[in-house]
Amino acid sequence: MAVLPINDAASFDDDGRPKRTGTFWTASAHIITAVIGSGVLSLAWAIAQLGWVAGPSVMLLFAFIGYYTSCLLADCYRSSDPVNGKRNYTYMHAVRSLLGRSQTTACGVLQYVNLVGISIGYTIASAISMMAVKRSNCFHSSGGKNPCHMSSNPFMVSFGVMEIILSQIPDFDQIWWLSSVAAVMSFTYSTIGLGLGIAKVAETGSFKGTVSGISVGTINQSQKIWRTFQALGDIAFAYSFSIILIEIQDTVRCPPSEAKTMKKATGFSIALTTIFYMLCGCMGYAAFGNDAPGNLLTGFGFYNPFWLLDIANIAIVVHLVGAYQVFSQPVFAFVEKKAAQAWPDSPFITKHHKLSISSSRSYNVNLFRLIWRSLFVCFTTVVAMLLPFFNDVVGIIGALQFWPLTVYFPVQMYIVQKKIPKWSLKWVCVQTMSMGCLLISFAAVVGSVIGVMLDLKVYKPFKTTY
Repeated sequence: MAVLPINDAASFDDDGRPKRTGTFWTASAHIITAVIGSGVLSLAWAIAQLGWVAGPSVMLLFAFIGYYTSCLLADCYRSSDPVNGKRNYTYMHAVRSLLGRSQTTACGVLQYVNLVGISIGYTIASAISMMAVKRSNCFHSSGGKNPCHMSSNPFMVSFGVMEIILSQIPDFDQIWWLSSVAAVMSFTYSTIGLGLGIAKVAETGSFKGTVSGISVGTINQSQKIWRTFQALGDIAFAYSFSIILIEIQDTVRCPPSEAKTMKKATGFSIALTTIFYMLCGCMGYAAFGNDAPGNLLTGFGFYNPFWLLDIANIAIVVHLVGAYQVFSQPVFAFVEKKAAQAWPDSPFITKHHKLSISSSRSYNVNLFRLIWRSLFVCFTTVVAMLLPFFNDVVGIIGALQFWPLTVYFPVQMYIVQKKIPKWSLKWVCVQTMSMGCLLISFAAVVGSVIGVMLDLKVYKPFKTTY
């Protein structure tokens, strides 16, 4: 085997790829961008369905499960040995190397369908926030006399145009700056939502809400059940980042070991986001009680100060612009890799054209990347325009990905990696946790699907107004 010169060896990792430069902080920024997303805005509504006891308890439970299974998954980045084993570059690579090809296809379908679904959900959420800015200004200027109804379609299209431009960033490792900006924005709007909730509680002088949440009588028994199930899906969506954890870990430099860095980054990120989730969700519920809106900032629960509400919603849009890229980059990489393997001699797929930006800077344009990524963004935008049901879409996405991708595959890979004996105490514990999460996921899917079916009864395609 040829030995690389010292200078060249310093520029490459043990797998021959360019030296990874990611750190604890860049990994944390990616995770926070992925975790604190539009899901935080539905937590007050979710707690309203579950009540003061079950709501926060379920949130803490999901946080613990997310952290624990993410640590299991971090140990699977390298096969056989978490320090010196062969690298797995994607979630699917890890499943293939540890569980075999039979489970890889199912994992791939689930992972990429959910990544596409999250991109659709973020398109919907961004449009709602952009409309909220315009509506709050309209409402303020009319003195509350104009309901300010408007279509969501133009806002979704404008978000899509922005994503088409940003989607030309070649790979995950080069969007660290976008994740950093998005992470700051996520804390900005979460803090504003928290502050507005505190102000609302101070104004009324009391904490609203009940121990068991919205009661039967206000809604019927079946609605209570379906809403409870949907709330579980919403909270699950709020912790949906495991599907890109391996991809994030593949950007981290070594030493220290990638698993060690990722466990620290995961623990820090989940602890920080859970504190924000608890504060935002609980204060939102305390402010509005069982009437908490499905989207805290854009449910028009707050009219004033309208300028602060505008800042919060602009921060949401900026955050979702970055979060969209964090979740779509793995999809881009997967399709482009498969295309290059299928047609290695096609200049359309493999050739890069140098585009001069200035006398000192240029950008490599790949025609396949340009067209395919643009079509992907167009697809997610059109689907978002067809199904603009924010809460229900969030619930379905969260429920579908939670058990298989956040729990089942990490648990099974960890059992194989650590060679845990069948029916041992640890084996029984992790499998029991997995089965419990399966039941939660099933209930959440049922509740969210029923929610979409109810929405469709009064819905006309491409004619949704708020």
